[in-house]
Parts: sequence; structure tokens; C-alpha cells
Amino acid sequence: MLRTLQRSSQLQGRRALSMEQFLPRITEKRLNEQGAGGRQSQAGVKVAIFGATGFLGKHVCNQLGKNGAYAYVGNRGDEAEHRDIKPMFDLGHTRFVYYSPRDVDSMREVIADADVVVNLISKQYESHQPIQIDKFPYIGMQKNYSFEDVNVGIASKIAELCTEMQVDHLIHVSSAAVSPDHPSEWARTKYQGEVAVKENYPWATIIRPTQMFGTEDKFLHYFSNMAKMYRFVPLLDGGDQLTQPVWAVDVAKTISRIIDDPSRFEGRTVDCNGPSDYTYEELAKFCLDIAELDRPIVKVPEPAFMLLAKMLGNQSLVQMNEDIAKIWSQNFTPAMTAEEYKAQPDDADRILTMEDLGITPTPIEKEAFMYLHRFREAGHFGRVDGYH
Repeated sequence: MLRTLQRSSQLQGRRALSMEQFLPRITEKRLNEQGAGGRQSQAGVKVAIFGATGFLGKHVCNQLGKNGAYAYVGNRGDEAEHRDIKPMFDLGHTRFVYYSPRDVDSMREVIADADVVVNLISKQYESHQPIQIDKFPYIGMQKNYSFEDVNVGIASKIAELCTEMQVDHLIHVSSAAVSPDHPSEWARTKYQGEVAVKENYPWATIIRPTQMFGTEDKFLHYFSNMAKMYRFVPLLDGGDQLTQPVWAVDVAKTISRIIDDPSRFEGRTVDCNGPSDYTYEELAKFCLDIAELDRPIVKVPEPAFMLLAKMLGNQSLVQMNEDIAKIWSQNFTPAMTAEEYKAQPDDADRILTMEDLGITPTPIEKEAFMYLHRFREAGHFGRVDGYH
């Protein structure tokens, strides 16, 4: 009898069994929640996600899906762009909605009756489309969405809609690099977008990650792709600027745990960063070591690097452009040291970290090998008998 009561208590009290125990209300069960926790449970929470098909968005969807949440996924592309998100959720736990940021009603349809809205929309380059012009060569490029459109306009509109539709909670993903006087337009507009969100939805939760690494990233892949395709790795100036990269999965877990108890984090800022800082030169050597590529690391003066970045920005897969180069020209580190975060007074203005949510930052050395070893000559097959 006692064992039966213990099991019943576990089933009703614990959920998200596929994740580590975390700080928010793990011991309380929601009114509409069903199941023992996990992908086939019903978490009783509906989440509208803008930017779900992006790099971080897919990790967020994976965390929500394996914990039984319902997701309203906004998408501007075709079905192929969100096809890989479907298996992350149990059958019937997703709702895919096509929308345009220039069509406010379509954005309302994405939000619908969601309990939580998550804005992950961002882009480190401005998109363009070809148009016909009167002069030779008769084809020009028209800007489709600018940095201000994406990082300020869309963010502000989502916050306005959340207020208008009385959405309970909004999570806005910003950046640790935000600054009103940063040389990068992306960083400046991310700052302006964060300010606009707070003006329109003062109790929004702000997430500020440093540079993120992980499967399909454009961060560590820059070093590996340059070494593989161009046979050298160019670095801005001496590559001495510091960065403290964070694993995208850790950021996704942070967002998932906030969604589990969003009222606890209303109006708070959560900084997400890795356990160690590195120079870009150290990261370049690290990626070359994993890929076992003997390629020179060339320290390019800023004017020449900006010219190179402009050319690389015209590729279909943009991993470097002039604005990204300006981001790399500054330290990309959290606002405070670990000791300073801990020394903050315990009040409403205290900036939280992933550790406050029970998440230990994952070292870059632990995960990068899993997706960078493919750059080796013959991949991993070169070391296995029978393949050569």
C-alpha cells in the first residue's frame, strides 16, 4: 500500500522526467496536466514560438516537446522548413501557422490562446530580393527585412500583441552584446528591441546569451569551413578579443524551465554564458585540432578583413559579413564575472544566470567534437578498418 502511494505521489508530483530536476515548481502539478512527465504527457501549457525554425528555436522545440507542452509554431517559409520540428512533439501537440511580420492578423493567429509567447526571431544579416531596374544590368537588390525591422519592429509588435491579447507571459531572447553604441548595427538594434519590448510589455523575461555553439551553428563552423574550403583561417586583427560561448541546448533548457514557471521570472533578466572565455585565435586552433587540419591562421588587419567579410557576406550561407566582423571586434562576454553575479543583492533587479535555474554550463570541449570531426579528411571513416 505504501509503495502504491509513493508511486502515485511521484506520478502526480514529478514531470519533465527527461530533464534534470530544476528550480521552478517541480513539486506542483498544473490543473490540466496529465501523465508522469515526458513526451507523451500533457504539460497543460500552450507556447507560441516565433523563430522556431532557427538555430536556437529547434533546441527550444525539442525541450518543450519532450516535456509534453503544446506548441504554436509560426513559420514564414514552406512545409520543409518546419518538417524536422514535427517529430519533436507527440501527435496533436503542434499547430503550425503561416504568418508574415507585415500582416498583424496572421501574427495574432500564431499567438491565439497561448499561455506563453517566446520571441526567438533574429538575423545577423539583412535579407534582400532581386528587383528589375531601368539601368544596366537591369537587376538590382531591394532590402527585404533590415536589422531594425527584425530586431526592433517585429519584437515591438509581438510585445504589443501580447499586451493587447492579454497573454500571461512573454520571453524575449536578446543578446549579451547589446549596447546603444556598439559598432555593430545588429547589436545596437537588439538593444533597441529589448528597450521596445520592456516599454510595451514591462513584465517580459529577457534572455541574454553570449555567442552560441552547437549542431548547425555558424560560430565554430566559420573556422572549420574556412579551413576546409579556403585552406586558411582569417582572423580580425590578432584574434585577441574574448568570447564566452554557451551551448545552445543549455539556453534552450533555460527557456524551457522558465516556461515551466513563468510568473516567477516576470520582469527578470537571465544571462546565459559558458564556463570559460576564449580568444578567437584559441577557438580557431581548437577547431583545427578537432578537424586535424594543418591550415595557417592568418591575422588580417581590420580594413582588409572588412573587405573579405563583405565578399563572404554575399554567399548563400552567411557565416561572416561586415556586421558580424564588427561584433567580433569587441569582447563578447557577459556583463559581470561569476563572482559579481553571486554578490548581487537578492532583490527584483538581480540579474539571474543559468546556475540560478539549476543548469551547469556545458564546456565547449565536451560537445564541439561531436559535430566538427566531420571536417577531418575521410571523416571518421579514415580511422575504421574496412572502409579504406
